Amino acid sequence: MTRGELFLISAPSGAGKNSLMDALGAHLGHERLAFVVSHTTRPPRAGERDGVDYHFVNDAQFEEMVRADRFLEWARVYDHRYGTAAAEVLPRLAQGIDVVHDLDVQGATRLRLRMPEAHSIFVLPPSYAELRRRLEGRGADEAGARARRLALSLSEIECYRDYEYVIVNSDLQLAAATLAAIIVEKRHRRARMQEVAEAIADDFRTALGGAR
Repeated sequence: MTRGELFLISAPSGAGKNSLMDALGAHLGHERLAFVVSHTTRPPRAGERDGVDYHFVNDAQFEEMVRADRFLEWARVYDHRYGTAAAEVLPRLAQGIDVVHDLDVQGATRLRLRMPEAHSIFVLPPSYAELRRRLEGRGADEAGARARRLALSLSEIECYRDYEYVIVNSDLQLAAATLAAIIVEKRHRRARMQEVAEAIADDFRTALGGAR
């Protein structure tokens, strides 16, 4: 079976990465496509669901996973830890399923060191003014937190240079279509289509009595 591809997506907070991921399914469907759910030790926020938004675990459970080498990457962010479990990624790739993972720049860097074959995609907002408008509009953060996110935005955006692909999210549906096109292009490389192409060639060989 042909192995699936791993796609890592990063963006500054407010660039619309989560909306982009939600819209991706409408372009590709969910067949042969999986999204990673990270583990975290922080408590759920209002409306978040365990196993959907994150796998919520306590410190002891997270530490047990670290010691058992069950994470492809993990880090402490302020007072909590976040990690990408190998079980979320490796079995799916082995089954020929493409895996999409959204994570911050630091997490993507660590994961690419572990899996350099991963494809990296950076999502940019179209402008500073638009990023500020989106952060203010979603109302999820206090003014101080929004100011800190905006202050960090330039250093995050400059990391686009380390990524294989760049998408400007000025129009959500166009950005989702662009992301889908990147995944489709990888799916149709000759190396990945080898089994399908050979099966078709065998069908022709049988029909033509072995003639070449």
